Amino acid sequence: MPYCIRINQTGPASVMKWRHVDIGKPKQGEAVIRNTAIGLNFIDTYHRKGLYPLNTPFTPGVEGAGIVEALGKGVQNLKVGDRVTYCSDPIGSYAEKRIFPAGRLIKTPRNISDEQAASMMLKGLTAAMLLKRIYTPSKSDTVLIHAAAGGVGLILCQWAKLLGAKVIGTVSSRKKGALARANGCDHTIIYTEGDFVARVRQLTRGRGVPVVYDGVGKNTYPGSLDCLSMRGMWITYGNASGPVPPVAPLTLLQKGSLFMTRPILNHYISTRAELTLLAKELFDVVGSGSVRIHVEQRYALKDAAKAHRALE
Repeated sequence: MPYCIRINQTGPASVMKWRHVDIGKPKQGEAVIRNTAIGLNFIDTYHRKGLYPLNTPFTPGVEGAGIVEALGKGVQNLKVGDRVTYCSDPIGSYAEKRIFPAGRLIKTPRNISDEQAASMMLKGLTAAMLLKRIYTPSKSDTVLIHAAAGGVGLILCQWAKLLGAKVIGTVSSRKKGALARANGCDHTIIYTEGDFVARVRQLTRGRGVPVVYDGVGKNTYPGSLDCLSMRGMWITYGNASGPVPPVAPLTLLQKGSLFMTRPILNHYISTRAELTLLAKELFDVVGSGSVRIHVEQRYALKDAAKAHRALE
C-alpha cells in the first residue's frame, strides 16, 4: 500500500503526517500515476494553513510527474508506461501513487526530465499565462517583476527577456539579486534597502512601466500601482506576503486609468485545448534551452514538513 502526506487539520507544517493510503482502482476516464517527482509550491502552504480552505482530511500538492501504471475505461490518449505530468485540480500530489483525470495529464517530452517537469508545470504555466495570455511585452517595453528570484520570477525574467523586454526585478537580498540578474534581469532592486517605486521611476526616466507582474501581494501594494505608466496593467497573481486589501475603482482612475487583474491558472487551462497549447509553449522554450528550470533543493516525500519550513 503506497504512502502519502495527510492533513487532518490545517495549521503549521507539523500537521502534515506520513500515512498509508488505499487509492483504489481508476474509474472511467482516470489514470493511476506513480509519482517520480513532486513539485513544491507556495500555494501548498496556503492549503495547509487554511488560507485557501479545503475539506479535511486531504493530501496536499498540485503538481507532479510520473509514470502511468493503470487506466480506467475510455482513456484514449494514454497507455501504461507513458511519462506524464500535471498541475491542476484535483490536488493530492504529495503521494507515492494517486488517481488523476486522464484528460488533465500531459505527456512529458523526451528532452524534459521528470524533475524538471515537476518543478516547472505550475510555475511555468503560470509564467506562460502571464506573458502569453494576459500581457505579452513588446521589445520596446520595460517590465517590473516582483520576487524576481522566486520560482515563477526566475521563469518570468528569462521568458520576458526572450521576448525582448527590458526587465526590472525586485528581490529581498543581494544574493537573490545576483540570481535574478543571471536569469535575465537587467536591473534588480533590493526592496528591503530602499524605495522600489522611486528606483523604477528613475530607471524609466519618470515614465513608469506598462505592466507589473506581482506575486507578492500585500507588501508591494500600493507601490505596484505607483510604478505603472498611464493605462498600465497591474497583474496581481499571488499572496506571498499576504492578500492585497480591497482596491477602490476610483484608485485606479486617480493613478492613471490603470487596469487590474487577479488571474488564477485554472481559468486559463480550463479546457483540454487550452491546457495542451499552453503546455506546448512552455515545453518549447524549456526544451530549446531558452528558459532554464532551477531545481534548488530536494526532499524525500516523507520530509514534506521540512520542505514547507524551508520554503516559508
